[in-house]
Amino acid sequence: MVRFLVVPQWQGSPAARAMLLVDGASAIAGDLPRAATTVLDVPVEAGESLGTGVRRLSALRRTRELVAESMTADTIVIGGDCSVTVAALDALPGGTDDLAIVWCDAHADLHSPDTSPSGAFSGMALRAVLGEGEPQLALAPGVARDRVVAVGMRSLDDEEVSVLDGLRRLSVDDLTQVDALADAVSATGASRVWVHIDVDVLDPSDMSGVSDAAPFGVAPATLSAAIRALRARVPLAGATIAGFAPRSPGDAVDDLGALLRLVGAVA
Repeated sequence: MVRFLVVPQWQGSPAARAMLLVDGASAIAGDLPRAATTVLDVPVEAGESLGTGVRRLSALRRTRELVAESMTADTIVIGGDCSVTVAALDALPGGTDDLAIVWCDAHADLHSPDTSPSGAFSGMALRAVLGEGEPQLALAPGVARDRVVAVGMRSLDDEEVSVLDGLRRLSVDDLTQVDALADAVSATGASRVWVHIDVDVLDPSDMSGVSDAAPFGVAPATLSAAIRALRARVPLAGATIAGFAPRSPGDAVDDLGALLRLVGAVA
């Protein structure tokens, strides 16, 4: 049975109004089946960097502990900022040795503490999945680069471009071929897959509740179809839907149709 783990973490975000992510997680949780949903009581305080290059590290570490206590197989994680995926993968039953990662995100999230202009962990999340960056947060061991499929990535900083080497990438246009994602994951040889969706991968015309929108994104129906085709080919180990930051309750309602389509695709 699929379980939903709601992790309303905001401390990994660089946004000035990062706490809108808490509202976004709560809005999604309101449409999930109560009996199958656990909402974590994550820290509300900002936390300290503890001498590292990662802002709010102490709060991020505490949330990671809470996720580890609650993770089970077949879990869909609802963020919060997109770095909640790193905590989920660290606690994934069975580990990550046989796992492929589908990283659906408009942004690369490939900074390290040395290159990040903000010090926000969400901008380092994929780098941490690869086992690089701040040792207190990075996966150990990390997921091999040739088992990561980046989807819809279109907003990169110069420091992130060189880190793309070895990653498989699918553009928004590639997803018009419904089997493109399934083919890319199958080619990794992995026996399970984790699907990470930062909702800013969607086109702003379909999803307004994001902190840093990027034009020319994927349509919810297109992404959902690609994920369903993937699930028909490779077993799903779990998934993340994160990054929803509605500016008002009305905006949340406007976006929930697209969000629930994604929930249906992964659950």
